[in-house]
Amino acid sequence: MPKPIGEITRGTTGHNRLRRADRWVGAAHGHLLRSADRPLVVDLGYGASHTTTLELFTRLRRICPSAEVVGIEIDPARVAAAKPYERPGLSFALGGFELPVSRPPLLVRAFNVLRQYGEAEAWDYWAMLRRKIAPSGVIVEGTCSEVGHRAVWAGLDGAGPRTLTFAARFGAFERPSDLAERLPKTLIHRNVPGEPIHAFLRDFDRAWAANAPFGSYGSRQRWIATAETLAGTWPVIGRPPLGGRSRWRLGELTLDWAAVAPDLAGSRG
Repeated sequence: MPKPIGEITRGTTGHNRLRRADRWVGAAHGHLLRSADRPLVVDLGYGASHTTTLELFTRLRRICPSAEVVGIEIDPARVAAAKPYERPGLSFALGGFELPVSRPPLLVRAFNVLRQYGEAEAWDYWAMLRRKIAPSGVIVEGTCSEVGHRAVWAGLDGAGPRTLTFAARFGAFERPSDLAERLPKTLIHRNVPGEPIHAFLRDFDRAWAANAPFGSYGSRQRWIATAETLAGTWPVIGRPPLGGRSRWRLGELTLDWAAVAPDLAGSRG
């Protein structure tokens, strides 16, 4: 077979590391998966252990029993180690961004994969993945902390990035901008004055500070109030399945990508 496209990652993984992202995927895209007869889902770059791919499979099967999940890794040893855990609907394959699967996937999850690449490469790989998904398919690409308590991910479709989601465990941060270290590669180096993402994180911190009195009722209430404040000046999604109080109470906040898109003449998207 042709050489897989991409480079081997560190492979760091662990139980429940991607629980927040999986929970969001189920809520945001469960209807999309259920609309297909045999929806194919790809977990790209699952790392040194099959754990997070198996967890994704288990969670998606609860909301869409016909979902098929393929874990793709560029390291042959990691694929060999995962093979014994295959079962009907769950398989593992050697590959990279070319996505060596039998049909276009309806959903691709790629976490902690692009951090080692340059920003221009990240845009290129986004474009490559967008060409590989089904016409109505989606991509969820982002990064998270070692134990998954802080995460940020972008939601894309065939036309480009559509949303940006911040998710955190209450108590795992002092201010929302602490999540900046988990921004997707296409944004992480843009957190500087003059860039939209910098302005958003600044306002996120200000809204968090302004709603400090709600902290007496708990961090959850403070986060909800912060989201409501931000929605007055930023396109925070305020309705299900992507937003609203039901999502905010979980420590999530999703906004339109266009509001924070890098202002670059050479950016791709």
